[in-house]
Amino acid sequence: MTLDGLRPLADRMMSPLVSGAKRAGLTPNGISILALLAALAAAGSFYAASEMRLFYLAGAVFVLVNGVLDLVDGNLARELGTDSRAGDLLDHVLDRYADIIIISGLAAGLGEYALGLAAVTGVLMTSYLGTQAQAVDLDRVYGGILGRADRLALTGVVSAVTALVDISIGGLTPVAWLLVVFAVVGHITALQRFYYAMQALGE
Repeated sequence: MTLDGLRPLADRMMSPLVSGAKRAGLTPNGISILALLAALAAAGSFYAASEMRLFYLAGAVFVLVNGVLDLVDGNLARELGTDSRAGDLLDHVLDRYADIIIISGLAAGLGEYALGLAAVTGVLMTSYLGTQAQAVDLDRVYGGILGRADRLALTGVVSAVTALVDISIGGLTPVAWLLVVFAVVGHITALQRFYYAMQALGE
């Protein structure tokens, strides 16, 4: 179960934004940088939520903006005919920094740095196994339980709920449980992608 499977539908929904970005003279790389800035704003909001819980709501909005811009940049590059390996590399690098920044903000807001480290490693291994398949001449792997689209959606929903409802489950806040999910399910997803790649290679 992964929202990455809905990418074709999401791409069509982004068409008006892509057209708007094109008319505004924005470049795909510029939009990728804006997406990173949105991730920084999300992390800052999550950290500030330690003092005022409503900042989680702002963080949720910035995470949504990051996700939307991440779709727009690639579609704009294809629309302009400027898509390239260099642009793809930049996009992947900035996406990974965005993942690290957002999770670090969540962990810092809770003061749960060990849990944040576990979550970051799960997320990075998931992404690494997705792109490493390309390095051995396979298609990029988007499958598994928890892809990037799923993580962004979960982060947005959980942080918005946390902003509006003060609850704790088993002594952990919903945001802390979110990090647990990223840590555990992230590594499971990475192993799923590894298994798929090995099967495709006939090993």
